[in-house]
Amino acid sequence: MAFVVTDNCILCKYTDCVAVCPVDAFYEGPNFLVINPDECIDCDLCTPECPVDAIFQEDEVPESQKQFIQLNADLAQIWPRITDVKAPAEEAKKWDGIPNKLKYLIIDE
Repeated sequence: MAFVVTDNCILCKYTDCVAVCPVDAFYEGPNFLVINPDECIDCDLCTPECPVDAIFQEDEVPESQKQFIQLNADLAQIWPRITDVKAPAEEAKKWDGIPNKLKYLIIDE
C-alpha cells in the first residue's frame, strides 16, 4: 500500500515530505508533488511532515480525492524525482485549504 499526495498540495507544493522519504519516492511537477506507488515503502514518515495535510495512505484517501491515486502513479512516470527540500509555492499559504484545485494542476511547463 502506498501513500498518495492529494488536492491540497496543488499550488502549495511544500517539500518537507521529501526530506524524510527514505526511498526518494517523490516526483515534482510545476505546482504539485506525487509519490510513486511502486517505490513507496509505506513508512508513513511523510504524512506528519506535510504542513497542508495533503498526504494519505491509499486506503484512507477521501472519496472525493480517489482520482489522485491513479494521478500519482501516472505523473510519477513522467516527472523528475525530487530529493532536496525547496521553497514552497509563492502563494502556498493563500492556497492552503482551498478545495477542488485539480483544475489548476499543471502537468507540463
